[in-house]
Amino acid sequence: MEPADTLDKTRFWISVSGGTALYGGVSIGLFETWYKGFELTSFHSFDDWNEWRKMDKAGHLFTTNIESRLIFQGARWTGMNRRSAMWTGAGAGMLLQTTIEVMDGFSSEWGFSWSDMGFNVLGAGMFVAQEMAWQDQRIIMKASYTEPQYADFPILGSDGISETNLRQRANSLYGISFAERFLKGYNGLTVWASANPASFFAQEKRPHWLPSWLNVAVGYGAENMFGGRENRWEENGVEFGLDDSVLPRYSQYYLSLDVDFTRIKTQSRLLKTLFHTINWIKVPAPAVELTSRGRVKFHPFLW
Repeated sequence: MEPADTLDKTRFWISVSGGTALYGGVSIGLFETWYKGFELTSFHSFDDWNEWRKMDKAGHLFTTNIESRLIFQGARWTGMNRRSAMWTGAGAGMLLQTTIEVMDGFSSEWGFSWSDMGFNVLGAGMFVAQEMAWQDQRIIMKASYTEPQYADFPILGSDGISETNLRQRANSLYGISFAERFLKGYNGLTVWASANPASFFAQEKRPHWLPSWLNVAVGYGAENMFGGRENRWEENGVEFGLDDSVLPRYSQYYLSLDVDFTRIKTQSRLLKTLFHTINWIKVPAPAVELTSRGRVKFHPFLW
């Protein structure tokens, strides 16, 4: 994926046609997977600012930032100059996320969210600001996922007869496959801002003990969420729920180490491509966790 010296028309049209096909395929796939089962309505908006302890907002920031960065790299591969590639990446990232918001706007289950759009802009803006300031992405967004162990103790419904449990609720809410859980499983997802300290030094002034690939990452997650605003839901006309005193919802803040794969020196083009492709994944490492409930925990090895 080495950038061409000048605009390569063959590479350009390969990227345009491939990107268009991918955009169309993903859009159709999203509609078939997430939206087809719900009634379509006239376009509308809704306020979801207080849902999911802002994990959905963190997801929007992460996704738009990653899309902008990857599309920028693809545009540079065609030989496009940095500034044009920068705006192409940010614009295409915003297009992808706006498409999802428009689909939400026509769905009876959701609605167009202005706060989601705000975090989309923040994700693309984070990419553009660093490119304009440094021509380098010194702070990158990453994600990690740890599968929660959901309890199976019985939860009695409002009719006094029906029962369910948290495992069944999680399967219904977040899906069963790993892909579904990674996209929607807010209880196991952590979104990270991973900064590269070495990149803030001039080459000759960088401390010899500081590897060029070593990052410091701060993460955000949340736990015990089985509904948007509270742990109450309905199944087959029966209401279920758990009070916060029984199952408290809380936020998690992390400090950890990470690796910027793109700064690992290698002559292999295959490895360079692989490193750029997987650089949105936070590597497992020791971490300190602080929760919104005031608890501190050390993780010797956090996935």
